[in-house]
Amino acid sequence: MSDQPLVSIIIPTYNRRIELAELAESLYRQTYKNLQIIVVNDCGPSVDFIQDLYPELAIQIIDMPENLKHVHARNRGLLEVKGDYIMLCDDDDLLLPIHIERMLQEIQGFDLVYPDVEIFHYDYENNTRLITDRFVFAYEFDVAAMRRFSTFFSSGCLFRPEVIAALGPFDTDVFHYWDWDFFLRAAEQFRVKRAPIASALYAFAQQGDSNMSGQLDNMRPYLDMLSEKHQLGELPTKNFFLLLEEPEVKARQASTELIWDGQPIRSRLAK
Repeated sequence: MSDQPLVSIIIPTYNRRIELAELAESLYRQTYKNLQIIVVNDCGPSVDFIQDLYPELAIQIIDMPENLKHVHARNRGLLEVKGDYIMLCDDDDLLLPIHIERMLQEIQGFDLVYPDVEIFHYDYENNTRLITDRFVFAYEFDVAAMRRFSTFFSSGCLFRPEVIAALGPFDTDVFHYWDWDFFLRAAEQFRVKRAPIASALYAFAQQGDSNMSGQLDNMRPYLDMLSEKHQLGELPTKNFFLLLEEPEVKARQASTELIWDGQPIRSRLAK
């Protein structure tokens, strides 16, 4: 193992037991095994069960003393990184089995690489998310265009620790748009690349407000802050799915390698 680079995966979590277990299952299935898994519990119910459920995984749990939300939790995770590379993943997203192995290949000659994703809708049944709908999210890497509409998904992205050393922690002030901000800052100084494989799965809840992308009203101040920080001009706060229909976004659609069989990833909670 020692000659293999260590990948440190930072997972902020808050009260998502079923999702976290499915993510752990997806990490257990990875073809690449040299992982440091940092789960940052943002002052939610205990997640210690995940270590018992997946003893094969090197899971380290950090309990936040107060609920400071996901960006602070990621920054707390950064303090624990021991790896040669850092990977981010939201607690409700999933990584397909070859994902980490493939990202390690793709990052050669680069500093940050991010995958395409398949977005899925779901219902719950027997401690499992069953897939109700899925679609491909794959767009050309184009920094100028990504100043208008970001097609960077942080879940599954891989980068060198030098990126954080240079840029500093994730910006908690821009909150919802911390990932767009991180991408723009990284692209200014580092070699960034899109990997044309949909090896990460992005969960999109159709009901309720469990997914932040659904909360448009309170996002505007943060979008304005992001725009001011990066001189992006006037940006729309349209619904995510409406933005995908914009001609300039549709024109950037790219072909990608599809590897998901569409089956749910059943965790040991469901067994």
